[in-house]
Amino acid sequence: MTGVLSRSVVDELFDRLDALDRPEIFLHLRSRDEVRRDHEASIAAGGPLAGMILAVKNNVDVAGFPTTAACPGYGSVVATDAPVVAALRSAGAVVLGTTNLDQFATGLVGTRSPHGAVRDSRRAEFISGGSSSGSAVAVALGLADIAIGTDTAGSGRVPAALQGIVGIKPTVGAVSTEGVVPACASYDCVTVFARDLATADAAMAELARAAGSRPFPADIRLAAPPVPTIAVPAELTAMDEPWCAAFAAAVDRCRGLGWHVTEVPFDDFLAAATLLYDGALVAERFDAVGEFVTTADESAGLDPTVAGIIGAAGDIRAVDLLADRRRVEELRARAMGSVADCDAIMVPTAPFHPSVEDVAADPVGVNARMGTYTNFCNLFDLCGIAIPAGEIDDGSAGVAQFGVTFLAPAHHDAVVVDLARRFRDEPTAAPSWPEAVADVVDLAVFGAHLRGQPLEHELATRGARWSGELRTSPDYRLVELATTPPKPGLVAEQVNGRSIRGERWTLSTAALGSFLAALPAPMGLGAITLDDGSSIVGFACAHDAAEKGRPLDVDHWLDR
Repeated sequence: MTGVLSRSVVDELFDRLDALDRPEIFLHLRSRDEVRRDHEASIAAGGPLAGMILAVKNNVDVAGFPTTAACPGYGSVVATDAPVVAALRSAGAVVLGTTNLDQFATGLVGTRSPHGAVRDSRRAEFISGGSSSGSAVAVALGLADIAIGTDTAGSGRVPAALQGIVGIKPTVGAVSTEGVVPACASYDCVTVFARDLATADAAMAELARAAGSRPFPADIRLAAPPVPTIAVPAELTAMDEPWCAAFAAAVDRCRGLGWHVTEVPFDDFLAAATLLYDGALVAERFDAVGEFVTTADESAGLDPTVAGIIGAAGDIRAVDLLADRRRVEELRARAMGSVADCDAIMVPTAPFHPSVEDVAADPVGVNARMGTYTNFCNLFDLCGIAIPAGEIDDGSAGVAQFGVTFLAPAHHDAVVVDLARRFRDEPTAAPSWPEAVADVVDLAVFGAHLRGQPLEHELATRGARWSGELRTSPDYRLVELATTPPKPGLVAEQVNGRSIRGERWTLSTAALGSFLAALPAPMGLGAITLDDGSSIVGFACAHDAAEKGRPLDVDHWLDR
């Protein structure tokens, strides 16, 4: 995948930046000449992200810039990139600059910055969402192809929803947070923004190479089942009627796709959401930057709301923190138990879109409402992907963007990408970003294991992903084996063979092992030669078993 910018367009990008007159978006910009030089080198070198322009939230280290987390008196110029920035650069991305945020990543509104409120990309009187406000707006305005954000309470999802773009929030610990100013270190994630799902996924695949402390397990699931079960809140709270209607339309979309939708009580999810800011867990924010906040003078540029939240957290007792962590685990056990039979949860990403004036009038209350459907996510160890899901007519205020988020348990990141693709009617045969770093293998299947055939479930229940059709070289035949039920067996036949139609499925190495262990005789796995000369692991059967089988009309069996 290549960026939308050609060599000559770098100048157009900087001209557009000047014309937009949005100085609150970027805190630091590289020079036009530097970006042009790197862009030309990126295009020449190639790479998965060749030529893509990258914006980076200013709580993530970018070599040569100060990492201030939107606090002018905090931090200093850093000499090296954070691993996540280095990973994207290695893949061809070109850093444009660092972006504004809710100071110290404390907020979901995008207005808590001494550099000014980051305004909505379409309606300047409305907020952008935070804390990754500058990164999201840079992408929405076409100033960057991709952007790095962070997400502790929803900062990589809320601004994605309000800006009508895609935000991927991985499993906590799956991606490195080295070189990131902590907010709540136990729950922080680095995230990606892009205008479309394919670009976000491609960027996340490279970002994931900067591995964190929790690699993907051997039995990783690569897709949701053909007919997934999706949990949704039984009742919506904190949402105005037009936003409720937009979510109802999204639920109808799921049902229209043939998915099972089950309504679940959401009280435990919402109770946990309040603990992230209103409970003792906020002590982690004091641990991160509290000493600076409580000792800095007026010249530091502290945002008063942020300083108040972090400063007060210094008085929290350890016993209260432990109690709230136990409370989170209690809520998590009940809440996740209620969705144990579901493949994912779908929630509205943001419950409404407030104006800048709304936030000024009630900065804490509005911020709390913004996190209604996001705050609990990292507390419950969920991964998520926020995607656009339509628009809402706000009357005289214009058109607001509406989005939903698919959530699933830790390391089910590929499942939520798969669901997002299906929801948006995008191709699903391509790999998703976890496959870039997980141990997976391709498998050729024929006959009863094809999509729509009786044994497809043996692959789907193991989280395998359908990767497209294939054909063998013209050196094979199928026979109907004397099994119950009858199965077609693939046999090498160089004299009277033919090219056999099959499918490619991708699955984890652990899933392949369990699949092989469950295969009944005389079925087995071996090397299959494809019509392009390549080799793939696939189904085969022993010649002695094939000799006892009945010659099979391939197309007749597949079409019956």
